[in-house]
Amino acid sequence: MKMRKFVALAAVASMLIGSLAGCASGAAEETAGGAAAGDDAIQNLINATTGTVSLTVWASEEDQAYTQGLIDQFIAAYPDVSFDIQLGSESESTCRDTVLTDIEAAADVFAFADDQIQALVDAGALQPISAYYTYDVAAENVAGAVDAATVDGQLYAYPMTADNGYFMFYDSSVFTEEDVQSLDSMIAAAEAAGTKIGMDLSSGWYLYSFFAGAGLEVSLNDDGVTNTCTWNAAGGTDVAQAIIDYFGTGVLVNMTDDEQATAIANGEISACVNGTWRAETAEEAWGENYAAAKLPTYSLAGTQTQMSSFSGCKLIGVNAYSDNIGWAMLLAEFLTNEQAQIGRFNERGLGPSNIAASASPEVQANPAIAALAAQADYATPQRVGGNYWAPSQTLGEILASGNPDGADLQTLLDTAVEGIEAPVA
Repeated sequence: MKMRKFVALAAVASMLIGSLAGCASGAAEETAGGAAAGDDAIQNLINATTGTVSLTVWASEEDQAYTQGLIDQFIAAYPDVSFDIQLGSESESTCRDTVLTDIEAAADVFAFADDQIQALVDAGALQPISAYYTYDVAAENVAGAVDAATVDGQLYAYPMTADNGYFMFYDSSVFTEEDVQSLDSMIAAAEAAGTKIGMDLSSGWYLYSFFAGAGLEVSLNDDGVTNTCTWNAAGGTDVAQAIIDYFGTGVLVNMTDDEQATAIANGEISACVNGTWRAETAEEAWGENYAAAKLPTYSLAGTQTQMSSFSGCKLIGVNAYSDNIGWAMLLAEFLTNEQAQIGRFNERGLGPSNIAASASPEVQANPAIAALAAQADYATPQRVGGNYWAPSQTLGEILASGNPDGADLQTLLDTAVEGIEAPVA
């Protein structure tokens, strides 16, 4: 890193702090007349701007047209400022690797998957969000998305979507809205109708829902590669036994995503735990009876316990090395505000992270997205190291098959946790 870059950043940071001072403590809601609480800060930014504001934005190939439209609106909103904003294509899934190749040459504003945030923060690539211009990022997005954008208590990115998670799809001719509140009721209704419920317990992505619901967590350590897991703590064997009992009914069945797709189409299952990518399959099969809800509760040692879930988000970050950090942050807000998220849902079907956008009529009319929004209160961002997946898969398969070897449950959990927490060579 060049010394002159440090000097430039210090100057930009000083300017930014001054321009945001008027809005850092105020609400970001629009007034009745349409003016935002951050207007003074924005005017300060405009007054401090000389020459052309040059910015580069990276968005996925699928999001190019919509993002360009938002950029055009942003430019039109500030007619007294000369902008040169260039849009480039970069997948959210590969953004981290591209940024870290040369942070200073990377885009000023870029979209990325939330599981990349730790590496970007560790490399100093992301500008911390300690103040805002037009809306309070932490207050206006669902908690899971804010958590996904936060590292060590500091917000580093702007949530853009919150639709990579799972919930319950169901055929409403088999299950009532009351039935789907409880896994016990769902199993009773499915059994009476001669049908089944699918869930992939061969994946730690879904197995997590039972343990986390009981308050037994798995998390990524500060080293960014190893895990801490409490599944073998007090109450863990109760969770394991509950899973064995539920899958032992023969009504809740262990199925991969592809197997669920086939089973939905041929009528073998009438409900499943899955994500938005399976919505079209369910809607085609169940027609007007297609419905979705948050995950149900399950019986844990005699107590109804809400199932949790992993969640995933897409985020927008601002490059800490941007020569126009103030404008980059304002643009990032614009690309992720309530209206932008509603528009992104309408254009591309992506689930909002913004609370008001999630509650909008457009979003609530979509069963899958509405169910995902309801599940968000019980979801946590996926933050696990690579050693999580194989042991959790093995554990899930053993429990779903009824623990056929009759292994001691505590020993099973201890073995799984040992593998999950194993050091990385």
